[in-house]
Amino acid sequence: MKNKNYVLACLIMMLSGVIYLTVQAKQQKGKDLATISGLWKADESISIGGNIFCSYDAADRMVSKRMKIEVQPNFLTIENPDAASVKSQEKLYFDGKTRAISHSQENKKTYSVKLSNDGKTMIIHSIVYFTTSTPYRVNVKKQAFTDVTEVWNLSKDGKSIAVLAKAKSNIWNEERSWKTVFNKIN
Repeated sequence: MKNKNYVLACLIMMLSGVIYLTVQAKQQKGKDLATISGLWKADESISIGGNIFCSYDAADRMVSKRMKIEVQPNFLTIENPDAASVKSQEKLYFDGKTRAISHSQENKKTYSVKLSNDGKTMIIHSIVYFTTSTPYRVNVKKQAFTDVTEVWNLSKDGKSIAVLAKAKSNIWNEERSWKTVFNKIN
């Protein structure tokens, strides 16, 4: 009887420890991620990488030099404050599911987002679809796409985000990579 009570007490203590550590890890993840909220500025936009086309819309975050980011428990929103004519807001969910944005039949983007356990790294995989003219043929359109992977790393001090990107298009048969650093303004 004493052994059963001892085993039960040990199991309760272990379960309490696991629950405590889980709650602490979630609170720490939220704390790190919360530092991403605010206004960020870069010297150049993300899509500078060798003139490869990674944006489907003039207000897209990939052509912005500034981003306003707001973090929620399961997603974050990114606005392009420089897009005067069109309000652009992208909602990035952390669940890894593929979602789509479309402003026209010819131009759309699918994407998925994964967040690291420590909340300091985010991986965004996007495929941007657009229609382009075929060279040497008038009025012949071709469906084109660019496959983009971005790795966002929040600095230890929370004052900068390094975006490492690589892209490949079905129009260009080469992969291009580049890095853009955003610094927190407020």
